[in-house]
Amino acid sequence: MLWKTEPNLAALNATTKNTLNESMGVEFTEIGDDYLKARMPVDKRTVQPMGLLHGGANVALAETLGSVASLLCLDDPGKKAPVGVEINANHLRAVKKGFVTGTVKPVRVGRQLHVWNIEIHDEEGRLSCVSRITVAVVEHRK
Repeated sequence: MLWKTEPNLAALNATTKNTLNESMGVEFTEIGDDYLKARMPVDKRTVQPMGLLHGGANVALAETLGSVASLLCLDDPGKKAPVGVEINANHLRAVKKGFVTGTVKPVRVGRQLHVWNIEIHDEEGRLSCVSRITVAVVEHRK
């Protein structure tokens, strides 16, 4: 199994309190052996002035998924921390309503560097965004 920390949806969702994720309505929905899913509403919190899902909201969802996936891969999350160092996104289809669901899967999970692919789909299962994030594993600073 990819995860070093036992994944738990309730615990993951509890971490969104008082964060950007809570403000945007992000909810973790599924954990598999090598993937993690979260959904986000397309509503007044996540759209741009034309009523379309904001590209930045897609990127925030993607970065959340990649960072949390990296956290779950750490041997000792109290001593190490995942930090996003680069992210890109291609917005492929406009979304105007409902929810989008992001799925993160590993490209490479090393000791100091993790690379993740994230696909974001609309409720009809159509691909609306693809993203890739590189996460550095650094010493945890308090």
